Order: sequence, then C-alpha cells, then structure tokens
Amino acid sequence: MCGIAGIIGRIGDRNRAALKRMSDAMIHRGPDGHGMWESTPDARGFGALLAHRRLAILDLSPAGAQPMVDPISGHVIVFNGEIYNFQELRDRLAASGQTFQSSGDTAVLVRAVGIQGPDAVGSLRGMFAFASWDPQRRQLLLARDPLGIKPLYLARCPDPSGEWSLMFASEVRALLASGLLGKPRLRPEAAASVVWNGFVAGPDTAVAGIESLWPGQLRVYDGSGNEEMSRNFWAMPPPADGGRMDEERLSAILEECLRLHLISDVPLGVFLSGGVDSSAVANLARRANRGPIHTFTLAFEEPEYDEGPIARRIAEAIGTQHREVVLSEQQFAGRLDEALDSLDQPTFDGLNSYYMSHAVREAGFTVALVGTGGDELFGGYTSFRDLPRLHSWFRRLRWMPRGTVEAGARLIASATRRSNGGAIPPQIRWAKLPDMLRRGDDLIALYQLAYALFLPDFQRALIPSDGALVDGLPGKLRARLEQEIRERSPLSAISVLEQRLFLGERLLRDNDAASMAASIEQRLPLVDQVLVEAVSELPDGPRYQPLRQKAALRRIGLRGLDGALFDRPKSGFVLPFDRWIRRGLSERIDQTLRDPAAVGAAGLDPAVVRRLWEAFLGGARGLYWSRVWAVYVLVRWCLRNEVHR
Repeated sequence: MCGIAGIIGRIGDRNRAALKRMSDAMIHRGPDGHGMWESTPDARGFGALLAHRRLAILDLSPAGAQPMVDPISGHVIVFNGEIYNFQELRDRLAASGQTFQSSGDTAVLVRAVGIQGPDAVGSLRGMFAFASWDPQRRQLLLARDPLGIKPLYLARCPDPSGEWSLMFASEVRALLASGLLGKPRLRPEAAASVVWNGFVAGPDTAVAGIESLWPGQLRVYDGSGNEEMSRNFWAMPPPADGGRMDEERLSAILEECLRLHLISDVPLGVFLSGGVDSSAVANLARRANRGPIHTFTLAFEEPEYDEGPIARRIAEAIGTQHREVVLSEQQFAGRLDEALDSLDQPTFDGLNSYYMSHAVREAGFTVALVGTGGDELFGGYTSFRDLPRLHSWFRRLRWMPRGTVEAGARLIASATRRSNGGAIPPQIRWAKLPDMLRRGDDLIALYQLAYALFLPDFQRALIPSDGALVDGLPGKLRARLEQEIRERSPLSAISVLEQRLFLGERLLRDNDAASMAASIEQRLPLVDQVLVEAVSELPDGPRYQPLRQKAALRRIGLRGLDGALFDRPKSGFVLPFDRWIRRGLSERIDQTLRDPAAVGAAGLDPAVVRRLWEAFLGGARGLYWSRVWAVYVLVRWCLRNEVHR
C-alpha cells in the first residue's frame, strides 16, 4: 500500500515542485521509498509527471520500486494496493513468453496493461488505485478497485490555458498541498452531507473541484488532460435466481480468499475485536497459514466497552499469538490532534482504526487483516431487520388515508419530544417516524432517514442549504444506487446500500486514511469482489436468515470454535466517546463549537451549534455523542485545512 500522485501539464519546474509537495504530503503512506518520473513533452511542452511513495510489502528489493517502467512496452505505472491474483496473471503471461525482473505484483500489472490496455483491468482481483502512462499513445489510464477500498482523487484545471490540466492523488490533502488549486472552498453539499451522514458522500469531496473515481471505474485521458474514455469495469452482481451457490463451494472460495490475502514479504497481524467477523478472519487465517498468526485487540479501562477478555478467550481457542493494547482516556486525548489530522476528509469515524494501527505498527508489523465487511454481506446490522419491516408496514397501510397514518406517526414522535423537555428534540429513529412513513415506498430514503444523525427539521436549522443533496446523497450517487438495487428483494437491496454507503463511503475511506497514517496496510478478506459475487449467488434464506446472526459466515468461518463464545449481544468496535467528550475533551470541543467565525466558515449556523452543544452537555435525552462529534470534526477539519465556505 502506497501513495500515488501525478499531473498532466507543462513539463517544468512549477509542476515538478507542485508534484513534490503532493508526494511530501503523503510520506506517511510510503516511508520506505519515493520516486518521481516525467514523460517527454509534446510540441507545446505538455506531458505526464508521476510520483510514488512506497510502503514495501511484496518484492522488497529495488526492483519493486516505483514509478515502474515496463522494459517491454515502455508503459510507466504508479500503483497503490495489492493485486491478489497476480501470481495467476503472471503464470498466464509467462505461458505466452513474458519474463519479469521483479517478483511483485506491480511488474505483472504494468505488463498486463502494456499488452491489453484498459481491458486488463477487468481481470484484476484486489484492492487498487493506479495510474499508467502509455508513451506511444500519450494516454493516462486511471483505475480504482471494484469495491472502493483504495481511494483515488482528481482535479481539473478551471483555466483552459493553464499550466496544468489534470492532477490526481491518493488523498484530497495531497491535491491541496500542490498549491495549484488556489484558495480551496468548502462545498456546501459536503457540509450538509456531514450533518446528515457523519461523512462526505462521494463522488464529490469536501473541496470544490476535487472528485473521486467511482469504485470499479477506469478513465483514459489524452496528453492534454482531455477525457477519452470512462468505463465501469465491475458492477454489483445481480441477486440469486436459482440458488447456484452452496455452502461447500462458498467455504472453498472464502478459504482461498484468506490464502490470497496472507501473501506478504513482511510481518502480518490480524485485528481481533471478539466479534464474528474478525474472529472468522483470524480463524481462517490460522487454518490457511503454516506459521503463527498474531492477533491484536484494543482494550479499554471502561469495562462496558472492553472486549479484551472475550477476545483473549477467542485468541486462545484459535491458537494465535495474542497482544492486548489498552487505550486509556489520557492516551487517547494525548494523541487526539494527531489522530484527527490523519483524516483525509471530515468524518465522525476512523479513530479506532488509527489507534489500533499505531499499536500494530509499533509492535513491528506492516500488514493487518481486518474483519470489516461481514455485516454488509450477511445481514448483521439492524437495518436488515427494521427497514424491510417498515417497508412492509407501509405497503399494508396503503388502504388507510395517508393523513391518518401520518397523524399517528406524529403522535408517536411528539411523545419522544415531550420526554425531552423541549430543549432539542431527541434525534432518534422513533422521532423520524413521520418522515419514514412518508417515504416508506423508497428503500433508499428509508435507509438514509434511519441512519441520519439529525431530524430533517434540525438539519435545516443547522445548515440553511443542503445544496443538491437528495435524501442526504448527491444526485449522481443516488441514481447509481437506484440502478444497482432495482428488482432486488428488500434484503438484497439493503446489502447493496450497506456495501456502497456505510462500507464504501465511510468505513473503507476512513480506515484507509487512519491506517496509512501509521504506515500500516489494512487488508479486508471479506471485501473481495470474487467473494461478493459468490455470496450474491446464495438465496436470501441461507444468506441472511436468521436475521443479524450471519449464520453462513459462522458455520464457515468459526468452524472448530465453541459457538458459545459468540452467543452474546452484538456490540460494535467503538471507543468510549460519550464519557470522554463530557470529561477530558469537553474544553477543546467547547472552544471550537463556541467560535462563531469557525462554525460559520464550515457552513453551519453558530447559534444552533451552540444550542446543540449546550443541550448535549446538559444531558438532553436522545442526543448521542456522534451528533456533536460530527459537527466538531467538520469545523475542526475546515480550520486545520484552511477550507472554508
């Protein structure tokens, strides 16, 4: 895992200096080496400049350094990620007479692209974002992995006669560091997205003029930075139509997935939270690996949040070499600024990954496997139970006058408001019931309302305009989701929404930024396109039932373990934020949220933000820590990165 950057523009000192600033801004992504390359200029002096920051995982020799020039085709590549089927692809190429100087996946990738062009991308299995320059055609190919594990951002020059036309990087902040964007502006839709979702939903970013490649998308640009091709090379597989997959075949695919994710030339560990997903990954890794498996758990002094004891028992049952890292409130606060600075865009998530990644890195490991993805694939969240039920209720109540239904919902919601004394209405799901029933025939709207941090009325008070958002989503993203969930069952549709939104727009992006801040490569065996395709062939019953139990994953992944270890209520891997915000963190948050200039620059209403913060400190019911934390992180991110409305 690395950091990549590049510019299409005039080959000259100004763009060289801009590219170096971009590379330097990502040194944490690649402390093991760095390199820069530039093409020959065309008649008007334009060409490609590429930069790479290396975190060495495969082929630690200089032969694996980047930018890498293919000796046969002359193609040049900068690549971030892992191609898990590179050995299979290498064998195919070798059978046709190809030879390689490097034993890693980058050499295989650049040769495949040199021979097959953009068509090579569809054969890749892995997590990746890369840029490849074709010197003969003078074209730049950009591509991002199917599920969006690896980020890739780009910006276009607004001036047609400018010294550059296109630039790209692994991080938004690297593009900001280039100095080519002038004074960066906060997108109003981004602030509204954080208020609704807790994060910025793509493909646009927090900064005006910077966008993200879609997951599973490739683009080709000419030597002047003009887009010549845009293609989706992967899409969510259609739902099962006849039960083509059985559990035995799925077990073999999942076991192969773990074997591929274990390929590494550096030490590797596993994040073990004590839940089903991470335990399945650790157990399958132990069975697939000849050597010892090292597991890590983040523990807390607060017993109600501490999964250390159960993780210890599970590690002992699996047979791993286990380490427990205790994170105290004092340690958390001592590194909080550093942790928040690791976030590439404003988000209320990611810090647990930051602290865990640093602990693993300090223990001497460079790669960590995580269990992220199981809930989205096998129906582990409450959304799989609640949203189909609400969707069904809406259909059953169609015979009743809509006004009657909405009046009943408002009555229930008003009861929650009375219970709070009227300071700020409880921002809970029951209070959203009138809006949810009003949109009950639209699963995307239901999903978004269920996850919304605030009630619609309070959102509008916090931020006067949500720009072009539709149910908290950019119109382009919502249209894409509508297409992907069409003609699916409610359960299958919710799985797609969880994978694309909660996983794709939040967890993957935040975990990438937080883990790379510690120079750790996170690998996600349960976020793999071949596994997603296989699971999609399971009928709804075997895949999701009993709801929230992830029974199929338990049977395959926890084989050989006592099921009683996992017969306990599901608890997410969360930090004791509520307690810490009210105690040691309250002063720094108070200073930020009571600063009207800072709050206003983030696009929020200072008086409403102050009222929200005071209600939280006063113990208002139904006002959870995530609400004030999301607002705080947005304001702080804008201040820190000098991005304002």
